Amino acid sequence: MHIVFLEIDTEAEWAVCSLGPAFLAGVAREAGHSAELLRIGSDWTNEHVVRMVSKREPDLLGMSLTSRQWLRGREIAGLLREAGDWPMIAGGLHATFSPERVLEAPGIDAVCLGEGEAPFVALLAHLSSGGQIRDASLRNIWVDGGTHPGLAPPIPEIDSIPFMARDMLDEHPGVVHMATQRGCPFPCTYCAARMYDQLYEGIGSYGRRRSVENVMAELTAIANAGPLHYVIFLDDTFTIHHPWVFEFCEVFPRKAGVGFSIHARAETMNPKLIDALAQAGCKHVVYGVESGSERIRRDVMKRPVSNDRLIDVFRRTREAGIMATANYMLGIPGEKPADLVATMELHSDLRPLDFGYFVFYPFPGTQLFELCRQKGYLPEKWEEMPARHDRSILDLPDLSPEDITNAYAKWGRIREAETRARTVVTRN
Repeated sequence: MHIVFLEIDTEAEWAVCSLGPAFLAGVAREAGHSAELLRIGSDWTNEHVVRMVSKREPDLLGMSLTSRQWLRGREIAGLLREAGDWPMIAGGLHATFSPERVLEAPGIDAVCLGEGEAPFVALLAHLSSGGQIRDASLRNIWVDGGTHPGLAPPIPEIDSIPFMARDMLDEHPGVVHMATQRGCPFPCTYCAARMYDQLYEGIGSYGRRRSVENVMAELTAIANAGPLHYVIFLDDTFTIHHPWVFEFCEVFPRKAGVGFSIHARAETMNPKLIDALAQAGCKHVVYGVESGSERIRRDVMKRPVSNDRLIDVFRRTREAGIMATANYMLGIPGEKPADLVATMELHSDLRPLDFGYFVFYPFPGTQLFELCRQKGYLPEKWEEMPARHDRSILDLPDLSPEDITNAYAKWGRIREAETRARTVVTRN
């Protein structure tokens, strides 16, 4: 069978593609099937979408969806169903945590819930033997018109999963993206990563990490196939298990010897670990700060880390020669105007080299989504509203849309001022 995975671009001109299709393409090819990626540009016309899909003659279409991709993905699925009779399956975060809504969309015949490698191979075997996607009876595969299929346990030996199919990621030459773990032990209320662990409660352990040896084997294979200049580790928190990280820091310089970046939480960092990461070649750490209000982080987001700890970790990261990026949210349920100011004040104390700022969006499956629904913060037609970085869809009691819009604009001015200041320093 020939599978075409559709990557739905929304706002970004370039970003790494969804990791799910890269893993699925790896297991599909191992089972004797072919797979390719079609990136649907944000400026593509309907006619161009249909033409490019038809040209590839797919036996099955796959679409990995985040909530930000959902509205455009739904539109494209309906468009393709009108143009041809290609069966389509959707997976990813949005399909896993809002499956009923996704199955209502014309053109989507099934959703894959949770971890997809084994269920996807089983579905391909079913289709190859003459079955239809809508008569599949497989765990994790919820077909349109059917009932919840139940979940198979996660693959216990994560090292047994084939490496990602690199051609599915649309990476820049020499810059590769890696994932070393699945699941997250932290109870953050705004993030769906933890919800995967809860999805599998009573079924199996979703939280697993590849061995350092397995990670290095993949990097060696990449280096043997082409240039390897930099590695971006996409794990939500790379620094979870310190013995693993210290082993990695010992082996990585000898086996790979290139720069790399990670995502981390300040709660998981200490001076010894920061120094080990720096000596191993870490050039960049992205820290999730989220809010400058300790009350919001502790009581709303379940992130009980103090501002003093954040300031100290950012300082130590700078002193180790590692660039630090801070990510912030605004428009969080429970936030007041003073909390928006507190985040900007903390930013001044953190002094990150760069920062991202995003308006909070309640992703289905998260605890904050449920809170917003229970308290009536979600508008009646929230599912028809795009999930954007720069505006809120919520009706919050303590923040007006103007409060959020003005704060977002102020973050833009802060970025411009800091960029100008860095430019002056560089020129001097």
